[in-house]
Amino acid sequence: MLLAIDAGNTNVVFAVLEHRRIVARWRIATDPRRTADEYAVWLSQLLQLEGLSREAISGVIVATVVPRALHNLQVLATKYFKTEALIAGRAPVEWGIALDVDEPQSLGADRAVNTIAAHALHGGDLIVIDFGTATTFDVSDYRGAYKGGIIAPGLNLSLDALVTAAAKLPRVAIEAPKNGSSVIGTNTVDQMQIGIFWGYIALVEGLVARLKQEVGRPTKVIATGGLAALLQDHTAVFDTVEPDLTIQGLAMLWERAHIAG
Repeated sequence: MLLAIDAGNTNVVFAVLEHRRIVARWRIATDPRRTADEYAVWLSQLLQLEGLSREAISGVIVATVVPRALHNLQVLATKYFKTEALIAGRAPVEWGIALDVDEPQSLGADRAVNTIAAHALHGGDLIVIDFGTATTFDVSDYRGAYKGGIIAPGLNLSLDALVTAAAKLPRVAIEAPKNGSSVIGTNTVDQMQIGIFWGYIALVEGLVARLKQEVGRPTKVIATGGLAALLQDHTAVFDTVEPDLTIQGLAMLWERAHIAG
């Protein structure tokens, strides 16, 4: 079985896969200071709860946008899973797609992996929206080439900025406002939820409309990330939601490397 690790700015996701099927999945807060030993204790207990063993893991692949976290994840693979971790974007798991942008080396690993997975699953011209710490919009063409995109503040980040900067505003839950589709709030909490929730949907819909206009061809919109499920019932902008897109892409890269090898 394969252990796929997606180290993001907020969380590290660990997933065990068997032939691309996700057997188990866990997440832990990202902390570059967390040692391989700490990861191992936490992960071993979770594997046991799922009826799995460390010995069942025959490969490890990592994608990270937090360079300081990488070393300890590599040590985790060699020390506790007796295998060398493959690093997405490095030999022998290079992207294998054209990166038609000014600074290809600066593209986040998760965004490249999402592009690869979305193209394999859906084909055609695509916009992939990943709702994470930041919300990223990634455009790829029908050949699978990465063309560029947009980086916007994430939903939680937007709320944090609002609460931090305005002393009298309370922290509110990120959820659909209780007054339905009305955008006239009658109290502070309602007004904040409307601004965050419907304001963010307006941001997504507006940016997607501009991207589609610029692409100029029929374009499918794929959503991923933890907050995609929260928004999907309140907008028609998504063609599909793929909650495990990055993990699926890592499994595809692993398979490609071993078929090529």
